[in-house]
Amino acid sequence: MSQMETKVRTPKEYLALAGKGMMMGAADAVPGVSGGTIAFITGIYEELIETLRSFDLKALSVLYRDGFAACWRHVNGTFLVTLLAGILFSLVTLSRAVLFMLNHYPVLLWAFFFGLILASVWSLMRHVKGWDLSTSLIFFTGALLAYLITSLTPGTLVVSPVTLFGSGMVAICAMILPGISGSFILLLMGMYAPVLSAVKHFELYHLGLFAAGCAVGLLSFSHLLSWAFHHQRKLILALLGGFMLGSLNKVWPWKYTLSYTIDRHGDSIPLLQRNVLPDVFTQLTGQGALLWPALVLMAVGVLLVVLLDRHNG
Repeated sequence: MSQMETKVRTPKEYLALAGKGMMMGAADAVPGVSGGTIAFITGIYEELIETLRSFDLKALSVLYRDGFAACWRHVNGTFLVTLLAGILFSLVTLSRAVLFMLNHYPVLLWAFFFGLILASVWSLMRHVKGWDLSTSLIFFTGALLAYLITSLTPGTLVVSPVTLFGSGMVAICAMILPGISGSFILLLMGMYAPVLSAVKHFELYHLGLFAAGCAVGLLSFSHLLSWAFHHQRKLILALLGGFMLGSLNKVWPWKYTLSYTIDRHGDSIPLLQRNVLPDVFTQLTGQGALLWPALVLMAVGVLLVVLLDRHNG
């Protein structure tokens, strides 16, 4: 790769990388959880950003001058293909289980991700060396911004080639930011249900437009993130940590749905929700708060991050 040496992996390590891709895909299926968060806590975030950034004019020059194999090494192709294979496999398989949990056991699913993200904030802050006033301000600014974004009321866009392409550009930028959920951004724009429906029903035209927008957004935004990591590493880490902290507003387990929207297939999609305490949740919904199972799953999420943090050094 152009800015960092391509990492040599064993087949076992590539299998683990595909597993991380599957975790990213499953997380991105949930509005409020970012695949970027999973990439960060599994230790591949910066390599992912640098890999995406390497798709530039220099890559074309290497391809023309030295051939395909040299270009493949330049763009860290095996890493990216392995990760994308895990993500795509997850989106068509594991994401269905995640969505089933979201529809039938939302408290337990949100509780797990709440613990996961909460511990991720701790993990990230631990790696920021030398906190000062500017770093703290950036951290709390990121937290406030993410909180405000996750508090917005979803809107509705008319499904068209332009909105599919544009929503792909915007959502993919959010997906690679820890703490900012690309699927939640889609929900805010009213494009979550159409895109998910396109995935479920293999609507290739719609998926192609959305994927094209993702590609454009990903390749452009990755350059900005790469520059930030190389020139303002401490501040960008503080900002990303703030994003994750603010996003906890969206993944609070106990929610009361104030309104729904109906997608074009007749399914009910929560539109506006309010966070409540467990006992209030039971009073308003008549459902059990599942407090102890939820706390156990929060602890599992925290423990998973601690183990990954130790494994990644």
